[in-house]
Amino acid sequence: MTPDTIYKDTYKLRRAPFDITPDPSFLFRTKRHYEALATLYYGIRQRKGFVVLTGEVGTGKTLLVRCLLQLFKGNEFACAYVFNSRLSPREFLQYVAGDFGLAVSGKNKTEILLELSRYLLCRHQKQLLTVLVVDEAHDLSTGALEEIRLLTNLETAQRKLLQVLLVGQPELDEKLDSIELRQLKQRIVLRCHLGPLDGEETSGYIRYRLKLAATHPDAVGLFPDETIEAVYRYSGGIPRLINTICENALITAYARRLPSVAPEIIDEVAADLRLTVVHPAHRTPQRRSVAGDLTQ
Repeated sequence: MTPDTIYKDTYKLRRAPFDITPDPSFLFRTKRHYEALATLYYGIRQRKGFVVLTGEVGTGKTLLVRCLLQLFKGNEFACAYVFNSRLSPREFLQYVAGDFGLAVSGKNKTEILLELSRYLLCRHQKQLLTVLVVDEAHDLSTGALEEIRLLTNLETAQRKLLQVLLVGQPELDEKLDSIELRQLKQRIVLRCHLGPLDGEETSGYIRYRLKLAATHPDAVGLFPDETIEAVYRYSGGIPRLINTICENALITAYARRLPSVAPEIIDEVAADLRLTVVHPAHRTPQRRSVAGDLTQ
């Protein structure tokens, strides 16, 4: 029996509330998350071509993408999801074609591109939506990004045949601003950015996850206000860090037979995880979702 299984019974929880697996049912929709989700959905549904989502490590980008993909259901939607971005241009094309279900093993680059072209045109003629999602896109080589741009050259007079969502850390913005990728940058229509939660949002986030996982209303009070403030000080509002701190804190509280998590436990957990207090002034300023600047 694992520690989380034990504490779930003790604290009246049906599941671990702070699992770091990106489960869409646990999405806590702040105003920024709602705006980003709406913007990405609009960009893909309206077949705008290129959209970009950036955010610091642990801010919930992958979770947001999973929630986005859940909005597109049925046979009308096909998606290739690339999560290994450290591929050569040819390997990248092979991966994308394979994820779309195309038989490209042993074929050269020209043959792969022809297969992809036929596939996209066929789906367009049936008025079907085709999407390429690239996670960790900040690690893509310039060559791979150029291949993506060339794929989006397939279009009709009205719309793009392939919708592309690039997801990555802020370094992706820097890469897209490079002179070598200026043609790609001009095609980006929508950009979104996820930042850390503020103190109030951190409190809402913790209580929301506890509420979803609880079998009894008392479970929502496992983390008193002072404890949540301590979590915020050490996590800086980064959801992944919040989850890690809270999960360890619950295990510690259970081991000590405490009815709730005291602030001192957060201090101890933070020390074990080698975390220091994050000063709010050092946080990255929030950016709103904006349309791509097509004049640059």
